Amino acid sequence: MFRPVNPKVDFPKMEEGVLQFWEERNIFKKSIEYRPEEKEYVFYDGPPFATGLPHFGHIVPGTIKDTIPRYQTMKGRRVNRRFGWDCHGLPVEYEIEKSEGISGYSAIVEFGVARFNEMCRSIVLRYTKEWEITIKRTGRWVDWEDSYRTMDLSYMESIWWVFKTLYEKGYIYEGYNILPYSPKLASPLSNFEVNLGGYQDVKDPALTVRFKVDGEENTYFLAWTTTPWTLPSNLALSFGPQIEYVKVLDKRDGNYYILGKDRLSHYYTDEELYEVVDTRKGSFYEGLHYEPLFPYFADEKEKSGAFVTVLGDYVTTEDGSGIVHTAPGFGEDDYQVLKGTGIPTICPIDMECNFTEEVSDYAGRFVKDCDDDIIEYLKEHNLLFLEETIVHPYPFCYRTKMPLIYRAMSSWFVDIDQIKPFMLAANEQIYWMPEHLKYGRFGKWLEGAHDWSISRNRFWGNPIPVW
Repeated sequence: MFRPVNPKVDFPKMEEGVLQFWEERNIFKKSIEYRPEEKEYVFYDGPPFATGLPHFGHIVPGTIKDTIPRYQTMKGRRVNRRFGWDCHGLPVEYEIEKSEGISGYSAIVEFGVARFNEMCRSIVLRYTKEWEITIKRTGRWVDWEDSYRTMDLSYMESIWWVFKTLYEKGYIYEGYNILPYSPKLASPLSNFEVNLGGYQDVKDPALTVRFKVDGEENTYFLAWTTTPWTLPSNLALSFGPQIEYVKVLDKRDGNYYILGKDRLSHYYTDEELYEVVDTRKGSFYEGLHYEPLFPYFADEKEKSGAFVTVLGDYVTTEDGSGIVHTAPGFGEDDYQVLKGTGIPTICPIDMECNFTEEVSDYAGRFVKDCDDDIIEYLKEHNLLFLEETIVHPYPFCYRTKMPLIYRAMSSWFVDIDQIKPFMLAANEQIYWMPEHLKYGRFGKWLEGAHDWSISRNRFWGNPIPVW
């Protein structure tokens, strides 16, 4: 009744037989042609780069993705499955930078942008044949003959159409965002790319700096920072509104210092060295002015009301002084707390994170290389209250293996806050497996989604249609 089964099964050979059967009889094409066009099921699949070979991270999700179109095909739906190639972006540029021995914005400009882009174009489809062989061998059905490329004009124009449509609906705006930035690549990185690079424990200076309070003799705010190179761009000091702050008389130098009450023991191990003369909530200190540390942007005090104390819920007394040095060009919290105040977002560094002429004493130098000189300046001007070191995790670029810089970048954004209600409503219509993702990891991500920065400062990419 049944044919005998050989217990010594060669599974790879069996799989190859199935693949051969599919190919000889055009099974994939027939699975599409035999389904009516009016019962189309659209399956979107993010395209990979063809500058590298497929690996485990492609094959596993690709296999999972293959089950969805097959299931819909079995339900009688017509499922076209165009494969695509992601041709633009940093991975391609980085390959050319490596092969040509160049690095960074200035080097590419000197090399020649047109020449650089043409070399990028020449390698983007380097491994397409290997991809086709591998994906076919996994048993996945995709349309290779009608594959698309993101560098094709038809595709690029479709992106322009999307941008234009979003713009006309009021969902696009130009603004600043604090982005993780690779100085060597001269490019911001996505959060996904930051996670690829990971964090390393690094040793950095931890400074407590004296800021002279306007109108009060011998009185200073004590503010903390682990990035001395951002101090020339300081424009505000942030207090926690509900944190208790003390004003103490330092019996050693006769000065008054204002700092978080819970941090007092960190700075004064001997109670005989100080006297508490006042205790206030952080909200009391809102709107006070102080003297700039550096002269570079001192005119902003009159122009925009900078060098002022502000309130921020992100301020804690877990470390530091309870008062946070605030430079809106170099920190997300800094930027957000000053947004809408009229105080400008000052970011005096170039594409490779060297100081610009605005910071004349350090112009042309990589910012982190200036830490020691800035510390020396603070000492010479009697502005440094305490110098320590801290070991803390810091993000690194996954390609250059160098530390990232968080900086303000002019960018085009999609206004997610306007779109979020539609996304949340769409999530309600999705059947999730496992079910907890709906309101758990994915749902929480949707609820907390920020405006989406869609522009990049790169050469090999799709230009944004704004001029």
